[in-house]
Amino acid sequence: MPQSGIGVIGLAVMGANLSRNFASRNIHTSIFNRTYEKTETLIREHGTDYLHGFQTLQEFVNSLEKPRRVLVMVQAGPAVDDVITQLSTLLEKDDIIIDGGNSDYHDTIRRTAALETQGLHFVGMGVSGGEEGALNGPSLMPGGSDHSWNALKPLLEKIAAKDFDGNACVTHIGTDGAGQFVKMVHNGIEYAVMQLMAEAYDYLRKCYKMDAGQIADIFQKMYEGKLKSFLFQIVQPVLRQKNDNGEGFLIDQILDKAGQKGTGAWTVIDAALRGIPLSSVSEALFARSTSAQKDLRKSLNKMYKTKAKSSKVIPPTLTPELENALYLAMTLCYAQGLQLITKAAQEQNWLIDLSEVCRIWQGGCIIRSELLKTLTAIYKEQPNIEHLLLAGESKKIVEATLPDLKKLSQTLLKKNIPSPCIFSTLNYFNAITSKELPANLIQGLRDYFGAHTFERKDQKGVFHFNWY
Repeated sequence: MPQSGIGVIGLAVMGANLSRNFASRNIHTSIFNRTYEKTETLIREHGTDYLHGFQTLQEFVNSLEKPRRVLVMVQAGPAVDDVITQLSTLLEKDDIIIDGGNSDYHDTIRRTAALETQGLHFVGMGVSGGEEGALNGPSLMPGGSDHSWNALKPLLEKIAAKDFDGNACVTHIGTDGAGQFVKMVHNGIEYAVMQLMAEAYDYLRKCYKMDAGQIADIFQKMYEGKLKSFLFQIVQPVLRQKNDNGEGFLIDQILDKAGQKGTGAWTVIDAALRGIPLSSVSEALFARSTSAQKDLRKSLNKMYKTKAKSSKVIPPTLTPELENALYLAMTLCYAQGLQLITKAAQEQNWLIDLSEVCRIWQGGCIIRSELLKTLTAIYKEQPNIEHLLLAGESKKIVEATLPDLKKLSQTLLKKNIPSPCIFSTLNYFNAITSKELPANLIQGLRDYFGAHTFERKDQKGVFHFNWY
């Protein structure tokens, strides 16, 4: 048997599908799982001449060509450290360990430094696209050293999704934790976009009494227009699915409690620590937290009798106006996330190319959309732009869509329809484009009770005033 170009440890859905993806590209792939039964099952059900299973970790390591490339696909956290500890005693200088899970980028930085002392390379790699993407082509966001990238590039380019020009959706994001950081922000943007869609769905069902099928028709029209994206594609079958246990639509039987796995919270916390306003992602995160308090919401609803107000007449301009509003809101969500990446890159000394980030998000990943064509072009032309809204193309988008976002926000407020993410995107725009904000009053109050000092417009320096 020829030696394998890649080895995969951990054969849950993502690990299994990535293994199959490598093997389907005629890349000899070694696989290992803590329980050999999973390895046997994968070989039995999907085995090819390029997929090789092993019972012991030593046999697995011996099967790999040098420098050895080992992709670890186990649960983020202590399990990753356990696998690294076992592997590090078997690997040799310049071998590479890749973590393809949703690990905290701080852990990636720590692991990189620790393995460097042993002459080993560590790569934190964001993988987006879910189980289907892992099998047929994900968006890949690897960090790590140049040595690691050069060794991994030929393999990763073969299994990655394609962008709008047919190029592989993978690039070297930057050193140590850069890849995991960009994937974390990707997930934060994902939170925000899904929340925007949920609020639009809520608006249509509560304000105009539309059923799920009618709402799917509107989402389809928007998908065929400006909102061509993966999420607007898959929302249609989700809404159209008939109830498998009775009449009506399945969506109406799903409990309104949204789950989360942590990356959204990490993104919000990191933005807060870096001083970057990430209001849309924050509101999307807290909207899920609010949804989880179902019993409390039911009690408060009875107490305050809050109810959305419906309209009998559907305006003929409903769909294009909603499409414009969501297009701008999505653009602002991307803008917030990309500014966070810009700030982190400066502070962590990561040389991140935002044009490349937007390009590799064009295929395979959950937030892939036609909008990313525009963003890729903007950052390619202006790689050092401080904020997306400073670009001339962004100004055109705002001028064409802002009136509709304002109109939608006003309607939602009047109709008592909770829409924290839609409201926050408009408030974010109003704040980030304001020459004057009331923070001067906050500074005055802080100086009064805590002598925290302030700066002045009429003099240079830092001042404290004796207010009493």
